[in-house]
Amino acid sequence: MSAISVPLYQSKLKFPSTTAASAAPSSAFFVSTNKLSFSTALLYGTSHVTSRTLASTNQSLSTTTTTTTTTATIEINNNGPSDPHTTAIVIRARNRIGLLQVITRVFKILGLLLVKATVEIDEGGGGGGEECFIKTFYVSDSHGNRIEDDHSLEKIKKALIDAVDGGGGEVKVGSSSSTGKGVVVRRGGGLGGGETRVRVERMFGLMDRFLKSDPSSLQKDILDHVEYTVARSRFSFDDFEAYQALAHSVRDRLIERWHDTQIHFKKKDPKRIYFLSLEFLMGRSLSNSFLAEQEGDAALGNGGLARLSACQMDSLATMDYPAWGYGLRYQYGLFRQVILDGYQHEQPDYWLNFGNPWEIERVHVTYPVKFYGTVEDENFNGGKRKVWLPGEMVEAVAYDNPIPGHGTRNTITLRLWAAKPSDQIDMESYNTGDYINAVVNRQRAETISSVLYPDDRSYQGKELRLKQQYFFVSASLQDIIRRFKDSHSSFDDFPEKVALQLNDTHPSLAIAEVMRVLVDEEHLDWNRAWGIVCKIFSFTTHTVLPEGLEKVPVDLLESLLPRHLQIIYDINFDYIEELKKKIGLDYDRLSRMSIVEDGAVKSIRMANLAVVCSHTVNGVSRVHSELLKTRVFKDFYELWPHKFDYKTNGVTQRRWIVVSNPSLSALISKWLGTEAWIRDVDLLAGLQEQAANVDLHEEWRMVRKVNKMRLAEYIEAMSGIKVSVSAMFDVQIKRIHEYKRQLLNILGIIHRYDCIKNMEKSDRTKVVPRVCIIGGKAAPGYEIAKKIIKLCNAVAEKINNDPDVGDLLKLVFIPDYNVSVAELVIPGADLSQHISTAGHEASGTGNMKFLMNGCLLLATEDGSTAEIIEEIGEDNMFLFGAKMHEVPALRVKGPALKVPLQFASVVRMVRDGYFGFQDYFESLCDKVEGGNDFYLLGYDFQSYLEAQAAADKAFVDQEKWTRMSILSTAGSGRFSSDRTIEEYAEKTWGIEPCKCPF
Repeated sequence: MSAISVPLYQSKLKFPSTTAASAAPSSAFFVSTNKLSFSTALLYGTSHVTSRTLASTNQSLSTTTTTTTTTATIEINNNGPSDPHTTAIVIRARNRIGLLQVITRVFKILGLLLVKATVEIDEGGGGGGEECFIKTFYVSDSHGNRIEDDHSLEKIKKALIDAVDGGGGEVKVGSSSSTGKGVVVRRGGGLGGGETRVRVERMFGLMDRFLKSDPSSLQKDILDHVEYTVARSRFSFDDFEAYQALAHSVRDRLIERWHDTQIHFKKKDPKRIYFLSLEFLMGRSLSNSFLAEQEGDAALGNGGLARLSACQMDSLATMDYPAWGYGLRYQYGLFRQVILDGYQHEQPDYWLNFGNPWEIERVHVTYPVKFYGTVEDENFNGGKRKVWLPGEMVEAVAYDNPIPGHGTRNTITLRLWAAKPSDQIDMESYNTGDYINAVVNRQRAETISSVLYPDDRSYQGKELRLKQQYFFVSASLQDIIRRFKDSHSSFDDFPEKVALQLNDTHPSLAIAEVMRVLVDEEHLDWNRAWGIVCKIFSFTTHTVLPEGLEKVPVDLLESLLPRHLQIIYDINFDYIEELKKKIGLDYDRLSRMSIVEDGAVKSIRMANLAVVCSHTVNGVSRVHSELLKTRVFKDFYELWPHKFDYKTNGVTQRRWIVVSNPSLSALISKWLGTEAWIRDVDLLAGLQEQAANVDLHEEWRMVRKVNKMRLAEYIEAMSGIKVSVSAMFDVQIKRIHEYKRQLLNILGIIHRYDCIKNMEKSDRTKVVPRVCIIGGKAAPGYEIAKKIIKLCNAVAEKINNDPDVGDLLKLVFIPDYNVSVAELVIPGADLSQHISTAGHEASGTGNMKFLMNGCLLLATEDGSTAEIIEEIGEDNMFLFGAKMHEVPALRVKGPALKVPLQFASVVRMVRDGYFGFQDYFESLCDKVEGGNDFYLLGYDFQSYLEAQAAADKAFVDQEKWTRMSILSTAGSGRFSSDRTIEEYAEKTWGIEPCKCPF
């Protein structure tokens, strides 16, 4: 047996000093600002570890006899010949990457001091001529004493079980020799032989090491990436190149955790959730850094649905669930909004022009995706089977993005697909000299993943959108099935290992695709395949009106995906036959519930397909759930009430408080006395006890003032408009749509402006100053929404340049609203408006983000607002407007519906050209007058003004306003995406946490 001394600096983590109990930086991706002047946003991954001290006593463990077998052991020995002040921990096991770091991290967390360490080779010690590595660590407690008491040794024993075997293995109390006492952890497995001492040294030097996260190590890695990745001189590089180098340095550390997580998942083989969504708005990966401004937002989504998906991925990682996210890697995303002369103009968002340092291109992970062609019958095993002969094929290439959890080692995967031309088609074109056709083929293939939501008013647009959806689900399912088949031989196990979540109707083609693969490629009989499909899919819809449900023309589907149309027809036939047995020959109801819609344009109802084939249909709030049961899917609910459930949406506090509002995060931690709320957000309720505390009020207002100053600086830099931070910052930022009623907000601002203009100067001193902030994008083909943006800018031009008004009222439109802008605006808002017509918002998550940040809400009782009322009370909000059950009757009245004079007056100002562009705004005015006011702006206008007046009154009383603000944050815990994901995991997906040990 030969011994190899390993210098402590070679280990993956810097060992604690023998003279101090302070630990090296944890695996968190956080860089000290006082040493490097920046920190990373992957702050999510930060582990806040509090060292614990083990008591030293004279107690000892009782001794039993154990027999040493060929199994590996971990032994804690107090009676060896070494230093009498240390405990010897001997680890005899097959070496694996990261083992040394895992063990030393156990010591750090338990507050142990590592005095020295050795590594030995026991040739043949593993039995059968195998060679074992024996690592010996000499440790003491934080006082420099040997650890001898049972309680402390039990702590070490449990930690080592998790560290070495992830919680498994046989644990016995015993001795390694006639004189040695200790705790022995036994685990199965041997070690291959034949390694020499030189190979062992090389292995430890190259493999058993993780990258350090201390400032000096990270600085060195950044400079290395500047020179070797960015290919710039380390003595001459700009901010963007520094950002690229920093991002790669952080990504390197993420990859280590990522690999450990995937290896652990593969070893444990848990049931996994596969989250299918066409949109993910992840936001920036860096924050709290002057380099963060160099990073653009990934243009992978549009609005609340996309940001919701990103929040849920964060929660899945943080809560240790075995999960994969799948989406598309859009080259241009939605569009970049530019405001010229008050009009919205759309420009491509070239967010990938300079690459994305966070993603990893998996050139070896590609799948063929087929389109067009014909379906033929083929003889097979004495019968017939369907064979799809495609007319076009493209390749799906995987791009992986690591998603780290907070306070855990788990890092999961968001896999995005990019479309590339098939190599076979390219080679055929080049070989025949048809280079132009090769280029055209490449462009046609890459178009599939170029733009989010192509305009589908034309046939070509509809075809491209359907191509996107199928490309996305085909590649994802090939990847999912390949991963399943790597470890399993029977598809009967598929529902026990795979859960597929359909995020709205966009991925619904996955149902037909799974049937095609199981029947046509895996040769399962139809009934067996159908039984599997009905167990694996769950469907979440965000739609509130039946008219909004997605339909695909049959002729388009027949041309693009002929085999899938056949499968959908077969599903529908079997389903309708079963339905007739249950409801009889009620042809009207059968027609409504059919997957196939017969009409002027024969179509496939994608939502009906999803409902029929999913085991659970989820709404996204309690109000939305009632709408699904009584309006959207009424017939289905009456047939299958057990399928319908709801999980109210949530947002992650780690992005929307910790990252976007670090000052508030620190204040919350101070007053709660813990940072545990970052993972257990229900702890925020503890702020209720301090809501009247004068000291907290003062600090709370200071944090809010700093955030408002930051927002004011951004507004001035963006628009040139100077605003007063003493004014109320009144914000409405969301997608521009008639039902979201930005027009109601603008008309209210016009009313306020008109009142100020007609006041005596002496009365103006009583006016509460307001800075009204509106932001959001209008869909390129949505003319009314574009006119709302133009009206906002026209009104702003008038108000902001009126000397009579001054700082009493300002109106600002923030262009190109995205996640990064939201992180700036939300912490600085005093009042936030969520004023959709009742019954039109499925849930809404913007209100939750503002609520977490202590912003007061002015809202209708729509979507999740009804549940927010339950948490914080009506007294801490400003509510107005018609209730959901009142809306249908009000619409029936039409022209007979009375509207207040103030409403007619402000509409007349717009119609008469007071703000210019009289002809352009005429159609906008027509939308809210003459019985055309579908969204009830006129009816709600009076109560809206009353709610605004109540907000003014409360804002004057800063003590009351601050208390309401604190209670808003305190009551926001229910609206964390952690709670949403936990409910999905337990009630819908049937998955359990799978925590990667240390």
